[in-house]
Amino acid sequence: MELTKKQEAAQQIMTSVIAKCWEDEAFKQALIADPVATLEKFTGNEINLPEGKRIVVRDQSADSNAIYFNIPAEPNLEELELSDEQLELVAGGVTPVAAYFTVLAAGVAVGAILF
Repeated sequence: MELTKKQEAAQQIMTSVIAKCWEDEAFKQALIADPVATLEKFTGNEINLPEGKRIVVRDQSADSNAIYFNIPAEPNLEELELSDEQLELVAGGVTPVAAYFTVLAAGVAVGAILF
């Protein structure tokens, strides 16, 4: 699956944010304390989260022996809008949930948060 330009940009931003956290402890602490303001300052872009949504940052570097697995919220399929590519997947026999997780794995969730 090819990533869109928006998805690629979101991945680049996330990679940059992670690298900055690794090299700058103050930045990492600011990101944990106030993710939206820190990301806005870092990217130079305003972040408009949907009402009721928030960004949660966890410092996984504290225990290098732990492997973290994030379980995202269950998608509300009634409100899920699929792209043309995703509609083709569904038409080809892939369920909407599988299409959602394909998109999630590609970084759309990150893109939606940052842009």
